[in-house]
Amino acid sequence: MTEYKFITIWIIDAPIEKVWSEIINYPNWPTWWKYVERVIPIQDYHRFIWKTPLYYKIAFDTKLIRVQPPIVLELVAKGNVDGVGLWELESIEKGTLVRYTWKVKTTKAWMDILAIFIRPLMESNHNTIMEEGGKALAHLLGANLLSAQL
Repeated sequence: MTEYKFITIWIIDAPIEKVWSEIINYPNWPTWWKYVERVIPIQDYHRFIWKTPLYYKIAFDTKLIRVQPPIVLELVAKGNVDGVGLWELESIEKGTLVRYTWKVKTTKAWMDILAIFIRPLMESNHNTIMEEGGKALAHLLGANLLSAQL
């Protein structure tokens, strides 16, 4: 399995409570985040199906393991990727700083076989998805995405 660690930081000029309310409402993500195709509730977890800029889909199930409103949302993922996602929000003078850390291993054979060749594409793919997510979230909130570090 190939390991990836991504850290995304958004600064959105909106109050932390408004940002939190949309991040925690992940079943609604497909309505505003174009790369989230579906979020399906299944018992005590959710199945995410993402479409990507590279024209493949990725699916994984997530289960919340830590929720501390409005500052921390942590989940484990199992599926085409296995790992941990951590949303951390911080109220700052300009609005809200959002940090998302995504530490995963791929489980699809083709991703592992081609990893040495496609790693930069996979990283760019992830960054495109996250940049669009930051812009879309800010737009949804009637706010501005002041900064996106990918």
